[in-house]
Amino acid sequence: MALKETIDADIKKAMLAKDKTRLTTLRSIKSQILLAETAEGQHGAALTEDAEVKLLTKQAKQRREAAETYNKQFRSDLEEVELAELAIIEEYLPKQLDEADLVAHLVGIIQRVGATGPSDLGKVMGVAARELAGKADGRLISQVVSNLLNNTNV
Repeated sequence: MALKETIDADIKKAMLAKDKTRLTTLRSIKSQILLAETAEGQHGAALTEDAEVKLLTKQAKQRREAAETYNKQFRSDLEEVELAELAIIEEYLPKQLDEADLVAHLVGIIQRVGATGPSDLGKVMGVAARELAGKADGRLISQVVSNLLNNTNV
């Protein structure tokens, strides 16, 4: 089932359960899907799975950054709302790789592209970003790649 239909069904469930946080978050996701579908060049076509993951990842990142900002401002009430919405969004994202699996994937990518040092970071990140989209946070990928390339024992 496409993400849009899943979200529609879950919106109905949230309405019946009177779950305001879930309902607000799901409506936000649906709104972003509709905007993406009606964007220039899309011609109302359904989103691809990659586009859906990208959309959800962007939503999750926004919530994560907002929660960090609220945490720094000692606004725990607003931080909790953002974290609750983040948890709901993450239910629709593919399972995230743990650090050991991420390192294994990245070592394979480094070997495939023939990276030998920190100067090859861009080459590795281009491939890693495509292959691991939605499966790991971009910041974490960058950090692990950087550590691996700085370590000459790859």
